[in-house]
Order: sequence, then C-alpha cells, then structure tokens
Amino acid sequence: MIEMELVNPKNTTIYNGGISVDDRGTVSFVNDFSFKNVMRFYQITNHSTNYIRAFHGHLKEEKYVYVPNGTALLCIVPFENVESPNKKAKVERFILSSKSPKILYIPAGYANGVKTLEENTTVIFYSTSTLEESMHDDYRFPYDFWGKEIWESENR
Repeated sequence: MIEMELVNPKNTTIYNGGISVDDRGTVSFVNDFSFKNVMRFYQITNHSTNYIRAFHGHLKEEKYVYVPNGTALLCIVPFENVESPNKKAKVERFILSSKSPKILYIPAGYANGVKTLEENTTVIFYSTSTLEESMHDDYRFPYDFWGKEIWESENR
C-alpha cells in the first residue's frame, strides 16, 4: 500500500478508492490508505435513517471513516475550547457511499457526527487511540449545537 503523507494535519483528507467489477463480482478498495497509526476500529449501524449520532470529539485522537455499505452524511467541525466551543465554527459536510469508496480523515480537535441516508448503512471508524486513551479525551455536544439545518438534505 502507498502511504499518503498529510502535509497539514489540521486539514481533512479524502483517500479516494474505486470499484472493480468482473464476471466474479465486485471488489471495493481504497489502496492509498495505510493502517499505520490505527489502534482500533468500531462499526455502527442505525435503526433508522432519521437518527443522528452527534457530536463526538477528541482533542488528541484522530479518526478515519469508511462506509462499506450504504450512504452516510458525515459532519465535522473544529473545536478548541471544550467548555465553550465556537457555535459559529464552520461545519464541513461529506457524503460517504459504498458506491464511491473513500476514507475520510478527521484530525484531532474536530467533533464529528453521522446520519445514515439509506437503510442498512454501515459506518466504520478507525481510531488512532486505544479505548482507554479515548475515554480520557472524549467530548460530547448535542446534534444541533452547530444548527439543525446541517443535517437536512438539499433539494437539487
């Protein structure tokens, strides 16, 4: 695998992948992603596409997010002051889908949330911290702290 060097770790990064299809089936891949700093992973599914899991952040832990099945809306926002985060901080929105494989890098100092957009969507988070380290670096905010409208789908 090729390791991708992150020039500015405060920027999000998308590792693009692809899909190969032949008479045997389909192979989805993200070949430019390396598991070098990953300590653990966890997988989530929601019972409903109306449920929002947000916001959850870390000042030290970094995460990578992959959607192997379905489609999800990921929202991330920087925060520095855990006691009084900036309500006007810019929220970045990403659509991750198994139909277009990619991995989203979330730097330390960001809170993230996820809303599944299709039934049976699976979201996998890869973490750079152990569970014990993560528990001491865990900050939670209401899903609507940076606005409810960020979770709405846009009519096109």
